[in-house]
Amino acid sequence: MLLITGVVAAAILIVAVLPVIWGMVGTFSSSTAATDRSMRTDFKIVTTYAKYYPPGALPPWPGVATTVWMKNVGTNPIGYVEINSADVYVGKTDSFGRATLNIPNSSVVSKSLPSSLTIPWNFSIRDPPGSPNNGVWEPGETLEINAFYYYSGTWVTGQSVYFQFTLPNSVSRSIVYTAI
Repeated sequence: MLLITGVVAAAILIVAVLPVIWGMVGTFSSSTAATDRSMRTDFKIVTTYAKYYPPGALPPWPGVATTVWMKNVGTNPIGYVEINSADVYVGKTDSFGRATLNIPNSSVVSKSLPSSLTIPWNFSIRDPPGSPNNGVWEPGETLEINAFYYYSGTWVTGQSVYFQFTLPNSVSRSIVYTAI
């Protein structure tokens, strides 16, 4: 009788504990994979350019056109899907906003004034000469980001611009630079 009770208790224990252990193993392995991918993803802001356009200048709305070049210095390639899902923040250091992805490789400034004065941005991968454009930001390649920050207030030449680029896996870089 004791033997049967022991076998039944062991079976109940195995049925109750094993799924929990396997669930923890799955969670741990997916967490480890995500951490590994984040650690292998790295990029550096190489240089920046920002130009203020007063009211009446081209483009027709006042604001700052900004371009940021970033180099993939990690070991992981970064695909278009990840870049499309990235968060871009740009504007004055005391009043920046989240930009909205515009059509890649198109003009950064919309043809008509957006109804909500969004901050449009687009990107292009600058492949090294002779390399095929495979739609992936490979290690060693440069990503060019263009954004236009609509701003109708007083802007002084030499004003600081804030820019931040964050990938979906939370790897992020930011910089403050001067608009001409």
